[in-house]
Amino acid sequence: MKARVHVMLKNGVLDPQGEAVRHALGALGFDGVEGVRQGKVIELDLAEGSSEATVTEMCEKLLANTVIESYTIELG
Repeated sequence: MKARVHVMLKNGVLDPQGEAVRHALGALGFDGVEGVRQGKVIELDLAEGSSEATVTEMCEKLLANTVIESYTIELG
């Protein structure tokens, strides 16, 4: 089974990397970008029988800093 975890900073948490990307896009002439939030995607290849609960536990313990980040899980 495959799982994809999307991790993003929570709303209200400053995103300096996103701001740097927004600034760089403006410098390249892409003036219509008003905001950028940068995150990460983690792809997992899991053994058969693994559950979404297991992936959630992985996120809570390691893959996301739940104080400042939120995450979503896609199973496929």
